Amino acid sequence: MHHEHIMSAFDRDLEAIQAHLMRLGGLAEQALRDAMTALEASDAELATQVRAGDKALDQLEELIYDESAKLIALRAPAAKDMRLVLGAIKVAGSLERIGDYAKNIAKRSIVLSSGDQIGSAIGTLRRMSRHVETMLHDVLDAYVRLDVAAAHEIRARDEDVDQIYNSLFRMLLTHMMEDPRTITSAMHLHFIAKNVERMGDHVTTIAEELIYLVEGVRPDERVRADKTSVTPLAQDK
Repeated sequence: MHHEHIMSAFDRDLEAIQAHLMRLGGLAEQALRDAMTALEASDAELATQVRAGDKALDQLEELIYDESAKLIALRAPAAKDMRLVLGAIKVAGSLERIGDYAKNIAKRSIVLSSGDQIGSAIGTLRRMSRHVETMLHDVLDAYVRLDVAAAHEIRARDEDVDQIYNSLFRMLLTHMMEDPRTITSAMHLHFIAKNVERMGDHVTTIAEELIYLVEGVRPDERVRADKTSVTPLAQDK
């Protein structure tokens, strides 16, 4: 009877942590959505709200960490139960970082609101961010259901994000080379694209954490499709 009481207490505490985690995930999704809306609509007020709202994500991550540490100390979980708790801490960290990137996008959107549009950059960024937003929603759903097959599929989808990023990087680079007056706006747009690309990486990290949680083995390192580090900055004459 005592053992059953301890187990039920552990389950109850873990459920509370998981509920905080899903709340944090919802806030991260909303932050990404609002940051991109602010960019697309040049909405400085919404961008300011995104920046202010990041404190809520920080506080939730800290709460999850504190409650997870308390759970480990009081319940001394073993093996798979310990992976559940440590996984929650790691997932919370990834979600908090996604919130940070959304805040960065919001900050740059305010600067860009007074600048000129560069080609189809904003539309491409919107398409890229929607892809990441869908991945984030799906991975949180998979995490709740412990759906490892979905986690593998979501992990593979990050390649699409990298490909969009590569294409956008080349387009912005072309504009900067052809018209130096676009450099400032293009650099801000590039940093926004990089923020979105990094969000995709954190979604992938969550998927990998789920795979480890269910299978007990971490997947092989994914070959990244981001090729910008080897893209030449100018053509030799």
